[in-house]
Amino acid sequence: MPLATLADKAASWGYDGLELAAAGDHFNVQRALEDGDYAQRHHDLLAEHGLRVWAISNHLVGQAVSDPVDERHARILPDRIWGDGDPEAVSERAAEEMKRTARAASALDIGVVTGFTGSPIWHLLYSFPPVDPATIDEGFAQFAEQWTPILDVFEEEGVKFALEVHPTEIAFDVATAERALDAVDHHPAFGFNYDPSHFGYQGADYLGFIDTFADRIFHVHMKDVWWADERRPAGVFGGHLPFGHEDRYWDFRSIGRGKIDFEAVVRGLNRVGYHGPLSIEWEDSGMHREHGAEEACERVRGYDFPPAEGAFDAAFEEEEA
Repeated sequence: MPLATLADKAASWGYDGLELAAAGDHFNVQRALEDGDYAQRHHDLLAEHGLRVWAISNHLVGQAVSDPVDERHARILPDRIWGDGDPEAVSERAAEEMKRTARAASALDIGVVTGFTGSPIWHLLYSFPPVDPATIDEGFAQFAEQWTPILDVFEEEGVKFALEVHPTEIAFDVATAERALDAVDHHPAFGFNYDPSHFGYQGADYLGFIDTFADRIFHVHMKDVWWADERRPAGVFGGHLPFGHEDRYWDFRSIGRGKIDFEAVVRGLNRVGYHGPLSIEWEDSGMHREHGAEEACERVRGYDFPPAEGAFDAAFEEEEA
């Protein structure tokens, strides 16, 4: 969908801005760096609809930095990043593109880029023959080696990188997020795009994540997920069934139609002082996406509220003379 069309629709649905994906005509990293007026034209286009840019997303390119690259990546990467498909060369080009994304975000005066990192060890999860723990250590070390130079550029540009904690990434729950943060030596440019939907069906503590990483939540995705109360033919791993299949144990749902406790999420974010956007990432295989986009915006506005300025009974306290 062209950005102009999306902006018109988003405004009519009640949104106040967009998280622009580095894809299509939504945001072009190269043009942002080469065309001095590109960023302003984007701001102007969105301003015509009463919208602003809240973040830039470059999940697809980021995935290729630390993944073992194979033919699947050709379907998600720009041709100039895929090139000849040599895995090492693809990862190197992806890393350079993420550095350029930091510079492009800075040119757009945006302080956060959301994305994926990929993972050299995700494919070893629950594997047999058993994995030597040293191999996992090496995977986190490889992630740090590949991403620290990228994060250095983010820091130079005054931009934060927010990894979406997500299965297939170097961090996919609380434990691995802690380990990823340690691996990059708590780099000041590295933090998280918090999305509770990726925790709930795993049984991971999506509310505890907020308190554990209070100062590292740079961006928030509001997305819901449903999981069954009873056993299903396909469990947590999905049984190689497509999203929306009735035999799945879990599936993403439009906000308010799954099992995430969004009031608790908002209260937690308020408690730790998060002041960034609540960006709706919408997925529901059983619902028309435009209906879902409008409904989700209304529901998130209903969940959101400003934090209290003090305890409700503070009025009874007497100031000391």
